[in-house]
Amino acid sequence: MANLETKYLGLTLKNPIIVSSSGLTNSVDKIGKLVDAGAGAVVLKSLFEEQINHEINNAIYKGEGFDYPEAVDYIKGYTRDNAVGDYLKLIKDAKTKYDIPVIASINCFSADEWVDFAQQIEAAGADALELNVFTVNTDKNSDPAEYEKLYYEVVSNVSKVINIPISIKLGLYFSNLVNVVNKISVSGAKGVVMFNRFYEPDIDISKMSMTSAEVLSSSADMRRTLRWVAIMSDKVKNIDISASTGVHDGEGVVKQLLAGASSVQVCSAVYKNGPSVVTEMKAKLESWMEEKGYKTISDFKGAMNYGKIGEPGLYERAQFMKYFSTYE
Repeated sequence: MANLETKYLGLTLKNPIIVSSSGLTNSVDKIGKLVDAGAGAVVLKSLFEEQINHEINNAIYKGEGFDYPEAVDYIKGYTRDNAVGDYLKLIKDAKTKYDIPVIASINCFSADEWVDFAQQIEAAGADALELNVFTVNTDKNSDPAEYEKLYYEVVSNVSKVINIPISIKLGLYFSNLVNVVNKISVSGAKGVVMFNRFYEPDIDISKMSMTSAEVLSSSADMRRTLRWVAIMSDKVKNIDISASTGVHDGEGVVKQLLAGASSVQVCSAVYKNGPSVVTEMKAKLESWMEEKGYKTISDFKGAMNYGKIGEPGLYERAQFMKYFSTYE
């Protein structure tokens, strides 16, 4: 029987399938269903600084009319402590009940909050911490290097105050992604998640209003991730890669591991098909390994990455004209 055990962020996972940060992982009961389905690890739903601030402002607005600054301070402290407290309790309860790695996730924009939240999360017993960083740079006069510097500073500042491993979840919006990941790898991160699936705006032409685009991914979205996992696993050796976005079946899991991922993160597939899809992915990975004669993940991990396939141009734009020349 094939051994599906793997390493990610220095943690031992029973298999490489991680359920990513989402509403699927925001309660002990939901996590239990994922554990029963065979998930190798879970990333808890992100602790959002914006959400905490919104709750604070909403509470203050409802209390409009009182004249005591101390009351405002009390509401701010009470709301913040309870929001963070609920999250810390989720970590403790999940760790007590289940035997898979529990990875916390935070999404902040204030430097102090990154550090404060991270320390509390470590104290609560999380096995690792995923940093969710994303800003939209709309300043035409800004220096791209300054935009990228934020990522390095967040990783560096957080890694200095906690001992659990850190990963950072990235988007595609960098001019030199390999350079960015390389700098992140020496800033204190043990892993990188590629890629974050961000909110995308859309326009309702009937109502003349803004709306959101499709939230869930499709299997076609995996193509961009596959390219960059394959390139990054060859170019940056000292960081683990978790492939995210577009992994909807067992074949997708196998492909990302062949490209060089240490783990895969699934979300949309579970929303669409339920936790049983994790069981199906795991079964497909195991049967494929047995068919090919692989005993462990390390026997084939990265076997088809950028440096191993012999023709790295297949992962580059160099094949663009060759591909489209067949279409008239």
